Amino acid sequence: MYLLDEHALDCIRKAGRLSAEARELGRSLVGEGVRLRDVADQMEHHIMEHGGGLAFPVNISLNETAAHFTPNSNDDKVFQNGDLVKLDVGAQVDGYLGDTATTVEVSTRNWQPLIQASVRALEMALEMAKEGISVGTIGGVIERSIKETGFRPVSNLSGHEMKRYNLHAGLSIPNIDDGTVTKVQGNMLLAIEPFATNGHGQVTNGRSGNIYRVLRDRPLRDAEAAKLFQRIKEEFNTLPFCERWCDRFQPDSARLLRVLHRHGLISTYPVLIEIQQGMVSQAEHTVLAGNGHAEITTI
Repeated sequence: MYLLDEHALDCIRKAGRLSAEARELGRSLVGEGVRLRDVADQMEHHIMEHGGGLAFPVNISLNETAAHFTPNSNDDKVFQNGDLVKLDVGAQVDGYLGDTATTVEVSTRNWQPLIQASVRALEMALEMAKEGISVGTIGGVIERSIKETGFRPVSNLSGHEMKRYNLHAGLSIPNIDDGTVTKVQGNMLLAIEPFATNGHGQVTNGRSGNIYRVLRDRPLRDAEAAKLFQRIKEEFNTLPFCERWCDRFQPDSARLLRVLHRHGLISTYPVLIEIQQGMVSQAEHTVLAGNGHAEITTI
């Protein structure tokens, strides 16, 4: 069992609460003709305005895109009628994390069964996410639940363990029974996130989704790029960040981020696209595993 003091527990719960509030705010803002950038900005602003930091840029992924897209500062793309929108948001408080996601359909009800498939699978998985349960067993529950609704789980996406300032820390929570016998330990903080699709059930990498993370530190001859990199390390620690945030420090951050990427100081997250262009839904909560129970921090 991991040891967590009262400060850590308070931070985990606050991060979960702020993540949930931002998620619900995002749900209320999505609508036909609304800019993706405005929704992301307002969700992130809510977290910061209420005393939290950002665990990662708000992901707004449409239709066959499952994850890893966030709009840039100059992105005027708007939601359209029939879009299937995944909103994935996370807060951090003193490095302790919350992570949650929901799926919203814009102005239609064509995809409600698919949305409910991931919601139902999440509910069933959360009942299992207790100390001593193997992660393969949790994945099996997700897999069976989604298949019973006539859809497929996305087999090469998974949930994840989280630790302080570490969004993907060690343990993965699969969306299928992959045979993993590693067991959940007490006080593990887990993000469980079933993805359901009417496609093949796998995603592949697309272009960059404008989200980055620090890989390594090394000297740079480009003084402007070195200055931006120093600010990135100070502001974001080891957590993911985006071009939109860097524009606050440097108006031409896109050019400098390309320099940092070319020199191997940062890496970029590609958008993840269903390989048969199938529609994808997502549901996610953060859970603190206990002995015989689980505390959902993002409820």
